[in-house]
Amino acid sequence: MTAKGFERRLLLAGGVASALAVAAPATATAATATASAPGEDGPPRAAVLEFADQWTRATGLAELLRRAGFTVVPLDLTRPATDQPEAVDLIAFGSFTNNDSRYTTYVSAQAESLRVFAEGGGVVLDLAQSDQLGAAVTYLPDSLGVVRTDADYDTIHPVAVGHPLVAGLRTSDGRLFTGRGSAIRVSWETVGEWRSMRVLMACAAHGHPPALLEGAHGRGRFLVGSLTVDKCFDAAGTPIQPEAAVADSVAFFEALARYVALVREGTAPPVAPTPMPPDPATGPLVGHVDFSTARVWARPGLDPTLHTRWVCTYRKEQGAARSVETSLSTANDHTLLFDLRGLCPDTVYELSIAPRDPATGFTPLTGSFTTAPAPGKPAVVTMGLGSCAPSTPSHVWTRIMDEGCDSFVMLGDTPYIDTSDLVVARRRHRTFLQQPELARLISSRPVWATWDDHDFGGNDTHGDYPGKRNNRTAFVDYRANATFGHDAAGRSLTTREDGLGVYTSFRRGPIEIFLLDPRWFSRTEPSWADPTRAGCLGRVQWDWLRERLLRSSAPFKALASGMIWDDKQNGESDDWATYAHEKEALLDFIAEERIPGCFLIGGDIHVSRALNYGPRVGYDLWQFIVSPLHDRTIPGLNVPSPHLVHSAVEPHVFLKLVADTTVAIPTLTATWINRDGRRLFEVRRTAAELGHPPA
Repeated sequence: MTAKGFERRLLLAGGVASALAVAAPATATAATATASAPGEDGPPRAAVLEFADQWTRATGLAELLRRAGFTVVPLDLTRPATDQPEAVDLIAFGSFTNNDSRYTTYVSAQAESLRVFAEGGGVVLDLAQSDQLGAAVTYLPDSLGVVRTDADYDTIHPVAVGHPLVAGLRTSDGRLFTGRGSAIRVSWETVGEWRSMRVLMACAAHGHPPALLEGAHGRGRFLVGSLTVDKCFDAAGTPIQPEAAVADSVAFFEALARYVALVREGTAPPVAPTPMPPDPATGPLVGHVDFSTARVWARPGLDPTLHTRWVCTYRKEQGAARSVETSLSTANDHTLLFDLRGLCPDTVYELSIAPRDPATGFTPLTGSFTTAPAPGKPAVVTMGLGSCAPSTPSHVWTRIMDEGCDSFVMLGDTPYIDTSDLVVARRRHRTFLQQPELARLISSRPVWATWDDHDFGGNDTHGDYPGKRNNRTAFVDYRANATFGHDAAGRSLTTREDGLGVYTSFRRGPIEIFLLDPRWFSRTEPSWADPTRAGCLGRVQWDWLRERLLRSSAPFKALASGMIWDDKQNGESDDWATYAHEKEALLDFIAEERIPGCFLIGGDIHVSRALNYGPRVGYDLWQFIVSPLHDRTIPGLNVPSPHLVHSAVEPHVFLKLVADTTVAIPTLTATWINRDGRRLFEVRRTAAELGHPPA
């Protein structure tokens, strides 16, 4: 049962009688047709699909349309919208129809016929839906767009006061549809985003969020809203709303009858789309930065049809300004990705992003970053790492900056997505990156990322998760790694196109991080290490990792993944113990090839730990686990281990890695720090202790 379901049941106590609260499978209302045929001189005819609300059993769309003068027939779900048994002028979907799969199946299978129906002069009305966070109205033509949000309201305000669907409706204190029972709010799953639609009614006086929108397509119209004004009767036809509220609903559908007649006659007023208010800008995010190049990402939030070309201007201190231009990528959720080249090593750059054509009131997006030291030059690099992050304000991000971290690595569950809905996934990435403290961090130092289960799909999900492609799309839309897995031919992807996996690697001074993806390929092919067992990394990622490890000259090499490198011991299977055959083959490879400087990094378990497995790869192999950045720990995952050296069940923790090659014997220092600056524990190793020969 959803949280909304509980909320709606609680509302029943103050509204509809408890007898109406019986939850039962939704059943279609049998609308009875009259004998009248449609035509310019006859009453408008409506094909209706509605279901009794599964919580309150409320219904009423067909009855209200009849009272308003429509001839009502049931929508035949076996036939296209353009080939109903009797010709109709209106196809009307009642509120909460999405709770029954017959609605979702029909609008998916008949999307094209719904568009053709409207194009030929018909009207499609789609009322409120429930539990549709981030759901797009998928059958609309490409020229139109509506995306619902999870907000519900009890206030409706007229916006287009002279429009045939609004003019003449009763208002009270400037609001429509007042005095209704509390069991069902008057606006459910309001609209958060729209394109080329006119706002006719809204939930607030300033016109946002919309409660009813109108879009033109050919000679017809689409009406999409969040109104529940059809839910006026119980299953027996007895009113469950006050008399005045029922009258308001009848008046709305009478206005709809007149409007449908105007559309049918070709005399309906033209649709002047209402511009959508700008989204809050997200970014800039400084992504991959090495000693001579940088990637910078942003989502400006302005109308993408008005500002398509954008410029990133950057300069080093006392240097001449340079700029690079790119287009807003509609395929990547209206985001920008700039590639800056020809940079100087170990140098601070300031940057500014603005539209090529000036936009009134737009404040340029600004940031800065420091390039990596030149290869082979002695340097000190201070890197932050963390997993399991909050999407709410937290000064853990400020502490990371205060500790002098010159870069940061997101190890997964950064943020929590837990859906395969692309619109929702993108919004959750956006909400995460807009948190003020995190926004300051990502705009002022390089950030790299991989994913774990909750940003891959959901808890303990693997490569057989059916919605993973949408979540990969959202991931590459909102990150700026150097590469994003590989394409179908096995080539590393530097672009944000559709591909396989999200693994990548980068070097910053003395340290190279191999950000592995143990999610995408897991359980999708036999293991390269043991064909009789399920795979984890996938053959192509394994070949890539071997090649990168062999050619790496970094003194310190981190093999990092969201999941931990041993057994969680909690019954879940998203850990490297599940794929021990691949883990052991990887460690054997490091030992056989005598690759020095390797250590392991993991996250996920909401506990921080340091483990030493002894000379497994020819020198002591360490694992550093850091989790969580947020406030929810799991003490039960701090399990005993003969290899455990340190542990802490502590919220708001990050790992500070300092790699120093300016000293006679290069050192790697790992310190676990909480957001208040308290040191939990520390591990310090020299290059010699990690397999390098003495200088």
